[in-house]
Amino acid sequence: MTSDETRVLDAALGCVERFGFSKVTIDDITAASGVSRATIYRLFPGGREVLFEAMRLRELERFFSCLQSAAAGSRNIEELLTRCIVFSSRELQNDQHLAAMLASERGEALANLTVDGVPRIVNVATQFFVPLAEEFVSPETAIQIVEVLVRLVISYFLAPSMRVDFTSEDSVRAFLESFSFLNDLVQQ
Repeated sequence: MTSDETRVLDAALGCVERFGFSKVTIDDITAASGVSRATIYRLFPGGREVLFEAMRLRELERFFSCLQSAAAGSRNIEELLTRCIVFSSRELQNDQHLAAMLASERGEALANLTVDGVPRIVNVATQFFVPLAEEFVSPETAIQIVEVLVRLVISYFLAPSMRVDFTSEDSVRAFLESFSFLNDLVQQ
């Protein structure tokens, strides 16, 4: 990624946090980044929506790079799942950008976490999670786990459980142990 792309994406993120998705213009991003309008359109052909999609993907990649670091060194599939669920839940809960988006543009933020966003999130999560999980399960099983984990963590974030605390390792471990699927995964 070039320095201009980085400046534009950083500026776009800042503008979205201040104004919300629907109110941000290319002119706002130009002013905040110091990059010309022509350069922005050259970097992101298709304009605003292409730029926003690039920003979303970059933020997802950042998130999953951190998750990958947090999960590295897991000794078994249960520990890997626990680390992934806890890290993801804590990050979502503490994400100030996401909190600002949910407060200012709830519909857009929810769409980016659900209907519009789940396929994107699953795709990026698969890239990061499968290499970690392959030590314990087949790639096909790892791909299935990713989809379930993504949906589970997002669902928990949007409507936290009164019975399971996904930000607590002990609670997540107990939750996972209550299902026999872990034994099936380890045996594959």
